Amino acid sequence: MTNQTFEQLKKTYESGRTRPLIWRRAQLNALRRLVTENRDAFVSSAMADLGKPAAETVFMELNLVAGEAQFVRNRLSLWTARHPKAMHWMLQPAAGWTIAEPKGVVLIISPWNYPVLLALEPMADALAAGNAVCLKPSELSPNTSKLLAELVPQYLDSEAVRVVEGGPKETGELLKCPFNHIFYTGGGHVGKIVMRAAAEHLTPVTLELGGKSPCFVDRTADINVAARRIAWGKFTNAGQTCVAPDYVLATPDVAEALAERIAVAITEFYGEDPKASPDFGRIINDRHFERLCKLLPVGTVPPEEPSSPLVQVASAVGAAMDMVGRRFNAVTTGRGGAGEMAGSANNAAKPTDGSNMAAADDGATASAAVEPSEIHKVPGVFDLAGRIVCGGKVDRAARYIAPTVLYGTSPDAPVMKEEIFGPILPILVVEDAESAIRFINKRSRPLAAYVFSRDHEVRLTFERQTSSGALGYSLPLGHLLSSRLPFGGVGASGIGTYHGKAGFLTFSHVKTVVTKPQFPDTLRLVYPPFNEAKAKLFDIIAKFS
Repeated sequence: MTNQTFEQLKKTYESGRTRPLIWRRAQLNALRRLVTENRDAFVSSAMADLGKPAAETVFMELNLVAGEAQFVRNRLSLWTARHPKAMHWMLQPAAGWTIAEPKGVVLIISPWNYPVLLALEPMADALAAGNAVCLKPSELSPNTSKLLAELVPQYLDSEAVRVVEGGPKETGELLKCPFNHIFYTGGGHVGKIVMRAAAEHLTPVTLELGGKSPCFVDRTADINVAARRIAWGKFTNAGQTCVAPDYVLATPDVAEALAERIAVAITEFYGEDPKASPDFGRIINDRHFERLCKLLPVGTVPPEEPSSPLVQVASAVGAAMDMVGRRFNAVTTGRGGAGEMAGSANNAAKPTDGSNMAAADDGATASAAVEPSEIHKVPGVFDLAGRIVCGGKVDRAARYIAPTVLYGTSPDAPVMKEEIFGPILPILVVEDAESAIRFINKRSRPLAAYVFSRDHEVRLTFERQTSSGALGYSLPLGHLLSSRLPFGGVGASGIGTYHGKAGFLTFSHVKTVVTKPQFPDTLRLVYPPFNEAKAKLFDIIAKFS
């Protein structure tokens, strides 16, 4: 079935059907109608899959897809036109130009955390470039996947755009096909599988992965504004956003106040009981829920099954011993740093579900040593995960984890050894900006980094001395929302970019074209045989080149 889908798309593309601008504009207009006319259906499917609030689905998904489609549609004439390029003087008379042509049949593998946005936004770029498109939505968001499979053929050209539903089996079958480009959003482990499969056909890839995106805050920042923006960036979609602030590095003079102010912001956003708030989402499935629970301080989460009083006492003693043991190990090992970082925009455990698990950069140390002076130990905090400032409440049946702020987290804590991808925010106390930069640079390059500081030198230092997919000053998620800014990672957090013109170019081959009139044939001057006169001519040309 997957091979038949590919062959049909290939046949359509080779017929030239997708190349005319009139076809591309028609598809982009239809894509806009698809999301605007089915708003309620998408809201319902996202709610069923993720417990996602309606406002988040509309603002963070549907509106962005519609905006991207309109943005690229309005600029197609400019982007697809010939772009003249100067030719070398020795070739004159001659002319050269570049022109963007479609790559062909492209595969888009989308994740579950933003199941509409991360499926249809790259599709808008691919259609703008004139490609035939095969979309493979995530099986972990089944309601949205089903809805996309129903709506796409109703709105878009069914012979040029196909949706293939299924799980790892179907994805594996698709990867065997010789697509002309593969665009994958998900985890680093599956990203490697995609690259290996693409290598069989020398297929170019775009990988949008993840990583632990840091956030630095110092005393020059407006703490109230910083707290609200960090809380918004972190807890939108219940923390299941690939560019959400993963952890905070705050200087000693502001760290505790920031933690308490973020707790206040959470109450402002979601009320005293976030579980009852219509604006706070849920965790995608039980496996991710249990993974996140293990990142909380020991003893925070009650056992899954009710047990006898004796077992409860034994469990409490065991938990306390485990906490003391982990603290003792941290001290005796010289406060070793975070282990190999799994990044994820969509999966932090099993690699086969297409979620974001970014492995450490090649050559990076699996457990980088952290200088004792870089991270301050907070007095009175005994668990490596830190002290719970707010949250920590869970409900297994509802897959609910309250927005949680941890203060005084150790770099050795489990919560610092993988991308969190959930509503848990650890705050580490760092000496200063230079210490924060050393801490960040010892880890895999993240998809984003954020700095809340009004000190120009601090900002400039982060810009020049750290590497990340994007850098935001006092603004989390901002680059995600703009069609004018390229979006993508670096190193373990991704390969390639998209959004707007960057997306158009990702799905295009920029071809060079040159022309020279046959008369006069000035190239006769460089044809063999090479005599003394021509040798002198070459010397003159070299001097002026």
